[in-house]
Amino acid sequence: EDAYAATAWAREHYGPRRLVVAGDSAGGNLSAVVSLMARDRGGPTIDHQLLVYPVTDHAMDSASYTENADGYFLTRTHMAWYWDQYLGPDGDGSHPYASPIRADDLSGLPPATVLTAELDPLRDEGEAYAAALAAAGTPTEALRADGLFHGFFGLDEFLPEAAAPMDWALARLRDALA
Repeated sequence: EDAYAATAWAREHYGPRRLVVAGDSAGGNLSAVVSLMARDRGGPTIDHQLLVYPVTDHAMDSASYTENADGYFLTRTHMAWYWDQYLGPDGDGSHPYASPIRADDLSGLPPATVLTAELDPLRDEGEAYAAALAAAGTPTEALRADGLFHGFFGLDEFLPEAAAPMDWALARLRDALA
């Protein structure tokens, strides 16, 4: 609700300029959910969503959760803890505003750029969300950053291999804002 309110405020105060929501990991979840909320509530208009290794499904049952459960910065154990903190004792992880991939309808959403990391428990759910957006008619571009792990975005000074996928995502963001 706070992220949605901030987005509505930005649209109201910055008027007709292009508005993009963007985030990585939990921020990718918030960006995807704000896009759903804006569609469901009749605004504000969002022009693009940039989702970097987004959290899109509470189930934590994809192959990447098994393959990358440990050893690559973000672990399955971390994600279970994060979900517990996010939802609290009475939260519903299957609600589309927690797990956007569970929305009955993903049509009418802003165009999306989805960047995932090969060595990330979230890889499969991010890629599944990108595919579901595209299947619903949402213009979507997706890229898997091979050999990289959750959290690589912004680490290009330390991980030269992070530069190309970051440049790819930022180029799409520049195009969305043009």
